[in-house]
Amino acid sequence: MKKILMMVLMAGIALSTNAQWNNWHTTQAISGGVGILGSIIASSERKKAMEIFEREKAQYQPTFEKVYNEAKSLESEEKWADALDKYEEAAKLNCDYGYTDQKSVTLKINSLYEKAGRTEEGPSVLNNKTTILPDYTRYRFTAQNPISKGKKDNTQTKIVRVSCSDTETRIELECEADMPNDELYIKSDTYIRSKGSDKLRLRSVENVTVAPVVTKIPWPYQKLRFALVFPALPITAEEFELVEPSSSWKFRNIRCR
Repeated sequence: MKKILMMVLMAGIALSTNAQWNNWHTTQAISGGVGILGSIIASSERKKAMEIFEREKAQYQPTFEKVYNEAKSLESEEKWADALDKYEEAAKLNCDYGYTDQKSVTLKINSLYEKAGRTEEGPSVLNNKTTILPDYTRYRFTAQNPISKGKKDNTQTKIVRVSCSDTETRIELECEADMPNDELYIKSDTYIRSKGSDKLRLRSVENVTVAPVVTKIPWPYQKLRFALVFPALPITAEEFELVEPSSSWKFRNIRCR
């Protein structure tokens, strides 16, 4: 590195002795040299980081394989709670170093929370059934997947049910994480609006948080089911839109009749 720095400085000195060379040229030469040096340092740091990552990945691989095999063994013995603990331990290492397909590990964890009877004490994102009402008869309109394909901008979140009554509009959604400890929140100024009507602001939420508080989804591919509650839409409305301002999170042409 010292040799590179010396070469850059010598080049600047040599060029500054030229009769046609002025202070501006000298400044540009030194600036360019510093830029090249910065790129070299950044590249060197990236290479070093990759070497550390590969070394750590190799170091922890035996641990991952041991824990993962123990989890499978415990699962085969139907020791659901112990198997769940081991799969979660393996998932943490897998999130960091990518030893196997994370989606399959996440699906296993989700199923074991149910088998172990621990859905209430597990991460809130697994309590997805709490957003499903036992009785929808009090709503004048209820529909599953009430949005045409291609009408939503966000591919990670989908509307799974809309229910409308004379007092509220309830929207149940599902979001799938794409990274460890993915964060989700709803902005307080989120609204719904039907054609020709005013904006109806968010009234309450279930199984999700309102910004700036975040809800964390521990594993990639894990799904969070949540509900947003708004005031009632006009009884004459046939479709409406759901919009979170200052984001790409928008759903349009949602059926409500």
